[in-house]
Amino acid sequence: MALRKGIVNGDYLPGERLTEDRLAEDFGVSRNPVREALRVVEAEGFVTIVPRRGVFVAVPDASMISDMFAARERLETLAARLAAERATPTDIAALRGLLDAARDATDRAAFSEVAELNSELHLLVVSIGGNKWLSSIATGLYLQVHWIFRLGAVDRAPHSWVEHIRLVDAIEAGDGDQAEEAAKAHVHAASVAALTTVQIT
Repeated sequence: MALRKGIVNGDYLPGERLTEDRLAEDFGVSRNPVREALRVVEAEGFVTIVPRRGVFVAVPDASMISDMFAARERLETLAARLAAERATPTDIAALRGLLDAARDATDRAAFSEVAELNSELHLLVVSIGGNKWLSSIATGLYLQVHWIFRLGAVDRAPHSWVEHIRLVDAIEAGDGDQAEEAAKAHVHAASVAALTTVQIT
């Protein structure tokens, strides 16, 4: 969805007021699809509708970040272990391809692209694990993870991909313990970075 992508990519900043007229002009549509899009992104947590004041881009806070990363730790450690048990050579090649693409995007300071690749890699790890319940949860969770990562990507991106290499190495080795530990360490580092970003913004 174009509105969600605009929020995630920083075209509309946390706390910024959004009007139907402005969004309709930005996207070249009438106000009806704008209203529907606003309902969707409100349900996803990207905007807040304040009675008699209007619609505002949501402002991530420490409580939201802590809850998100508590969920990520449980999900990603299990997903990493399952991926280590089940990954095929084709799966590993796909993960390595994402690592290479992310390194290139980081070098080019293409941080919107880095954020997309970050989500793609994590969702691929979940998919490789083959647990449909984890996949269902991850799909919704990573809409928000993508946004939070993008807000701090300038500082976070170089560190994130070093951690991802460790994770992929463990998955390729078929070492569930190391994969789980790499995922846990990665989520912890990402949580600290996200909380710092929220305090700065």
